[in-house]
Amino acid sequence: MEKMISVWSEIEHAINQKRDRPFVIQQRQGVSGGCINSAFRLSDGAATYFVKLNQPERLEMFVAEAEGLLELENAPGLRSPRPIASGAGTTHSWLVLENIPFGGTGDMAKFGSQLAAMHRITADRFGWQRSNTIGSTPQLNDYHHNWIDFWRECRLLPQLQWAAQGGCSRKMSRLGERLLQQLPQLLAHHCPQPSLLHGDLWSGNYAFSEQGEAVIFDPAVYYGDRETDIAMTELFGGFSRRFYDAYEEAWPLDSGYQQRKKLYNLYHLLNHFNMFGGGYGSQAEGVMEQLIAA
Repeated sequence: MEKMISVWSEIEHAINQKRDRPFVIQQRQGVSGGCINSAFRLSDGAATYFVKLNQPERLEMFVAEAEGLLELENAPGLRSPRPIASGAGTTHSWLVLENIPFGGTGDMAKFGSQLAAMHRITADRFGWQRSNTIGSTPQLNDYHHNWIDFWRECRLLPQLQWAAQGGCSRKMSRLGERLLQQLPQLLAHHCPQPSLLHGDLWSGNYAFSEQGEAVIFDPAVYYGDRETDIAMTELFGGFSRRFYDAYEEAWPLDSGYQQRKKLYNLYHLLNHFNMFGGGYGSQAEGVMEQLIAA
């Protein structure tokens, strides 16, 4: 109990470094839903903050998340929680965020057009200023001028290597080797711009505020092919038709997307296999077989 009291004192002190008025925790409420971090809302009766906790050695994960959220502030219209402070003590690392109350009724079509506008924010290279995480897994963001090189070296190859280290099937290893060799053919004639990406955009990482604003959070930010964000929205159930129609109206996807989205979502299937095991491995193998056959 004393250890937990100490982390709340550290967080309270960090919040007060960012405020003119003193903040004293009066209420601490656990928040369910995440599988990577513990989450809480802290309130003094007037102000409320959202706080994530993890092991002390995971501080860099929180620092990278905070930088990613600041990058997303460049997105016109879309909202994301503003990072307040991060730090680590002897028992925990932590990230303090603006608390945005959810529960409003939002416009999915507007969300789709806003995401297209965010993707219009571009860089001159693929990658980002630092590596971060996808879930709890390291995500490499080394800069590349060539999209095929980036997707091979920073996305598929590391996941396949981690899968091999974790004892994946020989079938997965063989398929992975063949797929990496065929990447130039699979992405031939596709020349995307390096767009600002959320990086992990599934239904659990967006909500609507009480005012009806689309809010995106828990990012894995980098600059890459915008189709990877759209593909991820389709992986676990998909968003509404109005979202996709509005995105297409604002910025139509290139021909061949239906095939490329399998390649892009393979990254997330491999990552889920490396984190959770189970049926994600056979799903990944099935996708690789489809891509190689194509």
